[in-house]
Amino acid sequence: MTEPEGFEALLAVASDTATEATLVVTGAGVSLASGIPTFRGTDPGAVWANEVMSKGTYSFFKQAPHESWRMYLQRFEVARGAKPNAAHFALEEWERLLERQGRTFLLVTQNVDSLHEQAGSRALVKVHGSLDQARCIQRGCVYGPPRGTLPLAEVDFGPFHASPSPETVPRCPRCRCRLRPHILWFDELYTEHESYDIERVLQRASRSQLVVFVGTSFSVGVTARVSTLALKRGARVFSIDPSGLRPARGIEVVAERAEVLLPRLVSALQG
Repeated sequence: MTEPEGFEALLAVASDTATEATLVVTGAGVSLASGIPTFRGTDPGAVWANEVMSKGTYSFFKQAPHESWRMYLQRFEVARGAKPNAAHFALEEWERLLERQGRTFLLVTQNVDSLHEQAGSRALVKVHGSLDQARCIQRGCVYGPPRGTLPLAEVDFGPFHASPSPETVPRCPRCRCRLRPHILWFDELYTEHESYDIERVLQRASRSQLVVFVGTSFSVGVTARVSTLALKRGARVFSIDPSGLRPARGIEVVAERAEVLLPRLVSALQG
């Protein structure tokens, strides 16, 4: 089987024992094969066309909290029925391989589904939050920022499902303020919540010898910040994406789907 251009270079860097720290950043493309639509992708279900830029904001939540919750509960239902694909399992295998070798691995995902966790990934940062969590809007509340959340499964949506309205939006069990999805919205900062762990991500970007982006359109802030830090340090930076587009100078592209390429890469690393 002929490997795509860039594969051998990626394999060489990943297998080099001098590569002590590897950072992988995944985007929506890694979950597409699991049936979860992308945002900016070209797949028919890409949700960017559905006004997510205007509705995926805290401003919209304040204006129409019931509509905001309805949109995210629909996304949660799609994500809840999805299962990890070969890309998710390969990343978990890569993590375990490097752990056995005494090397460092960190997986940073922009995705809010739980597929990486289902696949077994442990060295994981969910930099945009998680669809299976909610949080209070009141800063300082035990269930609110800077560090509080509660599982979505513990939230009573009965009244909301019966009659969606601002009045039936679920309330915090501690302070009775409204609950919101634990998601980083487009008009918010990464420093909004400690679980986004942005400082850890940026520190690792500046210390890793290898940075691999998987299935991301490079359309959000964390990708630019991570790639800039890594390239400045002199790290090798790769993008695995079927489009084959080079997102920035210095980033090496491997044009293949994540669920196809990652299992082959990890298999080759295992020898």
